Amino acid sequence: MTERPVVKRTARAILLDGDDLILIKRTKPGMDPYWLTPGGGVEPSDPTVVDALHREVHEELGAKIADVVPCFVDTVEHIVDGGVSGVKVQHFFVCRLKSMDLRQRHGPEIDEPVGEYEIVRVPFSRVGIAAVHLVPLSLRHYLDGNIEGVRAMHAPDLG
Repeated sequence: MTERPVVKRTARAILLDGDDLILIKRTKPGMDPYWLTPGGGVEPSDPTVVDALHREVHEELGAKIADVVPCFVDTVEHIVDGGVSGVKVQHFFVCRLKSMDLRQRHGPEIDEPVGEYEIVRVPFSRVGIAAVHLVPLSLRHYLDGNIEGVRAMHAPDLG
């Protein structure tokens, strides 16, 4: 079987602040609201995927993060103009919120929004995650079965 070309990569934050998970509630005209993790596309100017994560979190939340640990990868078909052009690889990192200043938000989501981007906190628990329409579905399933494991990625004896 031939490998599909990777045509897009994203960096997304499973962003913890104490017992809360910080998400973005997206409301677009004509669609039901959905929730997603902060983050976005890796740009050619980003030296690494982790650098892209820091940039995206700062753009979308005005936030700084710490304790960045890779925890989940999701690969989906990337569809452009009605046809599959390859795959999109989404890198998810568990990290802690160091600071957040909403006045520092910037970038296309803030300057030219399509719909609304509301920053929300939900309990980082199975009940909290089940209470929102978190996308992608693969992340929702992963977190549903791995809350304790994701928290353990920040254990002091991990190394």
